[in-house]
Amino acid sequence: MARSQDRRPGFSRRAQYGIFTGYVVAILGVVVGAVLLIVSLFNPEAFAFARSGASEIARPIGQASAESRATGQGVFAAVGAYFNAGRQNAALRREVEAARADAVTMRAVQTENARLKALLGIIDPQVRPIAAGRLIGSTAASARRFAVLSIGSSTGLRPGMPVRSSTGLIGRIVETGRDTARVLLVTDPDNVVPVRRATDGLPAFVQGAANGRIEIRLINSGVNPVHKGDVFVTSGSGGLYPPNIPVAIATDPHHDGAVGHLASDPADVDYVLVFPSFQPAAQAALSESEKAAGPPRDPGDQ
Repeated sequence: MARSQDRRPGFSRRAQYGIFTGYVVAILGVVVGAVLLIVSLFNPEAFAFARSGASEIARPIGQASAESRATGQGVFAAVGAYFNAGRQNAALRREVEAARADAVTMRAVQTENARLKALLGIIDPQVRPIAAGRLIGSTAASARRFAVLSIGSSTGLRPGMPVRSSTGLIGRIVETGRDTARVLLVTDPDNVVPVRRATDGLPAFVQGAANGRIEIRLINSGVNPVHKGDVFVTSGSGGLYPPNIPVAIATDPHHDGAVGHLASDPADVDYVLVFPSFQPAAQAALSESEKAAGPPRDPGDQ
């Protein structure tokens, strides 16, 4: 006799066990997920090892991606240079003539500065970089702005150390693994950089806007002397960033500062240098405060 098609799982002990096991697994998954979420909210540092481990695992893929990106940029640059060779040649000739005149003036100024420094006994400290590395990754879709560096604590990197390229400041290190490090970019809203205007030393600070742009805000508001094209460099205040590193260029002045863009865009940077903090005591204080508060969290990590 054929088996009835309307028999429910309740008549089968095996089916009952299967359904019960499914409910138990689902409830345990929800409980474990809730516990992990609560821990990540109140103690973000607990998952720093996971972020560092993921960065270490993804390091070869990031390096391969950086290589392919650099190769592609080189090919497009070569094609563009071929079609613009004539115009670029004429412009370069004009720049060379102007540079020759400036070089003569610069040598005279350097000689005079050396003479005056010798008279005053001033010695310029030579700050040597800790290490050089490559940016191999970044946050894809998040309000936070981080990058991943291809070197880590094995080369002497520590949280708080500034990272810069040949054209300007990139950010500072916030977490380190053995062979990778996590960099908080200047464009991140939680990264505030003390700066001054390169021409006259007007004090200000730069803060990220989480959209690739940055805000330049003056210390003394009320009168806004910022103009389009003004260059702002690090002031050395706070002790983390050495002075005179280019940070931002003003593009859209407003009532208490200006909107600007970075002097060095991380998206166009291949290799970077890591320097020691301008004042080691500031780096130690920052490390202690970050240990107490936990590292900056990326919503995409949760």
